[in-house]
Amino acid sequence: MDGSGTDAVFAGSIPEFYDDYLVPLIFEPYAENLAARLVRLDPARALEIAAGTGVVTRAAARALPEHVELVATDLNQAMLDHARAVGAARPVRWQQADALRLPFADAGFDVVFCQFGAMFFPDKVRAFGEARRVLRPGGTLVFNVWDRIEQNEFADIVTTALAGLYPADPPRFLARTPHGYSDLDAIAEDLARAGFTTAPRCETVAAHSRAASARAVAVAYCQGTPLRTEIEQRPGADLAEATAVCAAAITQRFGPGPVDGTIQAHVVTVPGV
Repeated sequence: MDGSGTDAVFAGSIPEFYDDYLVPLIFEPYAENLAARLVRLDPARALEIAAGTGVVTRAAARALPEHVELVATDLNQAMLDHARAVGAARPVRWQQADALRLPFADAGFDVVFCQFGAMFFPDKVRAFGEARRVLRPGGTLVFNVWDRIEQNEFADIVTTALAGLYPADPPRFLARTPHGYSDLDAIAEDLARAGFTTAPRCETVAAHSRAASARAVAVAYCQGTPLRTEIEQRPGADLAEATAVCAAAITQRFGPGPVDGTIQAHVVTVPGV
């Protein structure tokens, strides 16, 4: 993930928790969706921004023909190191890079893609402008962002449960950042300010978020995202207690055993650069 400040802290054990819990919970369905879109775009050279632990990178490596050059970048070295260690089905060029200052020449890629990273960009217009700069004429930017938190059941339940546990200062990371950039008009305006002249195509995609238990969901959100930092900074209940409270809230809603919640995201495609 690219960004700055607390909302972009993915270090220590977080990359492992992220890959083990959060990736299968919410990211894998959208990774396959995005990879299928890349195949239809038929690029010769593709750049991924905010690759995280590489879930989309691996899906793209499986889906794209072997002649396609795939470059995967992320600002956070810990996430990128984990992605590189896991690897992909074929060679990938892994490179640390800031989405706001991409270290690539102009017009070098047919496709720039990004899964759930745009919300973390501290200057979204600049990041979109950088994507536009490195795209060849006729190239395409494709990315996805989460819909409103109310449309994503587990994230909403976790946020509500934590608000009850820390009423004086509720941890709002999930609502503020991952689910805080869902207004399609605002996204279109940012893209236009970045220099894109073609109106974006936006598609809302619903999916299911499944886990073996409510606790697995609670661990994913409370310990596998920067929400962990917000919890640990607050007095009172510690991380283990916060995780338990969230697990109990999810169990109350979905019952014991395997859980299945709805998730929803927007996929944005900007063609014809």
